[in-house]
Amino acid sequence: MNGLTSNPRRLRFAVFILGFFSLAICSCVERTLTINTEPQGATVVLNDQEVGKSPVRVPFTWYGDYDIIVRKEGHKTLLTNRRVEAPWYQWPVLDLFAECLVPFTIRDERTLDTLVLEPTVQPNKEDLLNRADEMKAQANVEQ
Repeated sequence: MNGLTSNPRRLRFAVFILGFFSLAICSCVERTLTINTEPQGATVVLNDQEVGKSPVRVPFTWYGDYDIIVRKEGHKTLLTNRRVEAPWYQWPVLDLFAECLVPFTIRDERTLDTLVLEPTVQPNKEDLLNRADEMKAQANVEQ
C-alpha cells in the first residue's frame, strides 16, 4: 500500500499543500496606469520608454515616482512627474498575502489627472527680425 493512502493525516497534508500552491499560482495583483492628455493623440513617454498615444493604458509593476514626457506637434513638450502611491494591501508584509495567498486577482487601475498641453505660438516675421537685430547688437558689444 502507498504511504499516502495508508496515513490519512499525510493525505490531508498533501491535499492542503497542493491546494495552497494552486491558490498561490492563481493569485496576483494586476496594475494599470491610464494617462490622458488634452488634446488627445499625444505621444507619451513614461520613464524614458515610449508607451503610446494618449489616451494610453499601460501595465506597471512598481509604485512610486514616474517621469512623464508628452509631445504633440503644434504644442509645447510637457515634462512632468507623478507619484503613484501604494494601496494598503501593498505595504510590506501585507503585500506577501496580496501577491501570493489571496485566491483571486486584485486589479489596481490608476488614472492620472489629464495632462494639458499648451499650443506653441509661432512668432511673426517682424518679431524674429527684431530679436535677430538685438542679438547681433549684443554680439558686437561683447567683442
